[in-house]
Amino acid sequence: MKKVELVTPIAEKDIHKLRIGDTVYVTGTMVTARDAAHKRMLQFLKEGKESPVTFEGLPLFHCGPLVKKVGGKWSVLAAGPTTSMRMEPYEDEVIKNHGVRLVIGKGGMGEKTRQAMKKYGAAYAVFTGGAAVLAAKHIEEVKGVEWLDLGTPEAVWVFVVRDFGPLVIAIDSEGKSLFEQVQAKAERNKARMLEQSGFQ
Repeated sequence: MKKVELVTPIAEKDIHKLRIGDTVYVTGTMVTARDAAHKRMLQFLKEGKESPVTFEGLPLFHCGPLVKKVGGKWSVLAAGPTTSMRMEPYEDEVIKNHGVRLVIGKGGMGEKTRQAMKKYGAAYAVFTGGAAVLAAKHIEEVKGVEWLDLGTPEAVWVFVVRDFGPLVIAIDSEGKSLFEQVQAKAERNKARMLEQSGFQ
């Protein structure tokens, strides 16, 4: 386990160096997308339309930020992660077709996403839930926003961030899962405790 500082655009070779448990901080451009945005991204692909946002080499943050406009500029008040499993039906295609290198959220993702990360060179990182204000402090600027017709939380926000984190790599580009390791360890501990107590 190590501390890693990533600067966007993130190269695939840098993603391949990451291992589950590594702590990551990101500086550069970051893009948000939740359910509705993922659906539209896939719809655009199906219709042969070009996305208004470039995702290549950028972190994709599962987040519906709390924002307000001040003097004609957007300000981010809070930017906590959304439960990532909501994006599981779409994320593999997004990774495949948009060159996303790092997905950020909370709670983990499923097998389709894990296989896509292994095949196309991406990783999944978790940001602590309940720390939305901390996340906002690392957002220096709102560079742009697209698809506001979906609603403020569901729109695609483009942020400039500095030392965004700490993020913990939970699925790496080899397909290893921190969630699976923790679950397996918990099962082993449970079995040992039951054996020691005489209950089986």
